[in-house]
Amino acid sequence: MSQYHIRKPSGEFNERIALASSKSESNRALIIHALTGFKSDLQNLSTARDTQTMIRLLESEGPVADVLDAGTTMRFLTAYFSVTNQPRIMTGTARMCERPLGLLAEALKELGADIEYLDREGYPPLKINGFGPQKTCKISIRGDVSSQYISALLMIAPRLEKGLEIELLGEVGSVPYITMTIRQMEASGVQVSADWENKKLRVEPQAYQPVTYKIESDWSGASYWYSVVALAGHPGSRIELLGLKQNSLQGDSAITDIMAQLGVKSTFTEDGVLLEKISPAHTFRWDFSNCPDLTQTVAVVLAGLKMEGELTGIESLKIKETDRVLALQNELKKIGAELIEIEPNHKYKVTHFFNPAEMPVIDTYDDHRMAMAFAPVAMLRDIVIKEPGVVAKSYPSFWDDFGKIVEIN
Repeated sequence: MSQYHIRKPSGEFNERIALASSKSESNRALIIHALTGFKSDLQNLSTARDTQTMIRLLESEGPVADVLDAGTTMRFLTAYFSVTNQPRIMTGTARMCERPLGLLAEALKELGADIEYLDREGYPPLKINGFGPQKTCKISIRGDVSSQYISALLMIAPRLEKGLEIELLGEVGSVPYITMTIRQMEASGVQVSADWENKKLRVEPQAYQPVTYKIESDWSGASYWYSVVALAGHPGSRIELLGLKQNSLQGDSAITDIMAQLGVKSTFTEDGVLLEKISPAHTFRWDFSNCPDLTQTVAVVLAGLKMEGELTGIESLKIKETDRVLALQNELKKIGAELIEIEPNHKYKVTHFFNPAEMPVIDTYDDHRMAMAFAPVAMLRDIVIKEPGVVAKSYPSFWDDFGKIVEIN
């Protein structure tokens, strides 16, 4: 077992951090690029393991597509290989094969894909045998499970001979991620009709156009630096994050508004955004339906500030790389807080603060966001992070960057 011992910094810091590129934008851009016949010019692609896995599998003609632990890659490639009539066995790690894929697979089968489950119904591994004549141009799918299913269907829709209308059932979560998909499709010449009032998305048959597309830096990765400033012990500490845009496609840019309540001021510069410490608010409530990947970051900051906060819209965390709700409940206790469920599967609260006697040793559950969300606790006290290499999934240079302000052994 590997681990990092991170020591609390002794003074204030003033750093510029060149963030990793957005994995979310990169993975969408790669699918669209493939649907142009690989003729686009993609710049600043993410070095994250998930994106590198996507590149490798798009370039491979082998019969098995092993996505490892990359959920977005599994969902996007299942749709892509289906509509482009490329037989594949889609598989991944043991945890990946526990993450549901049935809603997407059944929607693809409804459209004309020949897909069979190789083990458990509705879960990987599955076999894509091909794509026959399009059976329908209208499908309905739940909007509250994973926006990645919807994005996967949207991106392949222009290739369908009859186009596609998607009706979203129930509450629609992670809308900014669906909007990101639509904007990236539009950047490559495909028009999407979005009727959000009636929860219908329509794409006519059309062709993607090759373009030059530059990927923005990653707002999810930025969130951990917001935590660093929020928990910093010296008011003069500041960080400038490079490569971020004020009018971002990424839903996790909501971190600017969230952290304004938790004691971080954002000022956009020519190169990115400057983070400075300010006084936090007295109470905190946030619906994470549109930005669930920020939940762990915020929960840790609330614990560090000993500030009660109500969190809703985090149900999807239970089917991520790990059950992130349970993982948070376990690990927050190690830094002196509890995450309790106050309305079943809906509302949670960070509360019950105490001072732990021992140095926290954080388990990461093979989850990159657990490692990076808890690392900023080092602003308050020494901490140990187990299996730190998990950050390679989305932010491979995280520890190199973090080492600019702390001592890591």
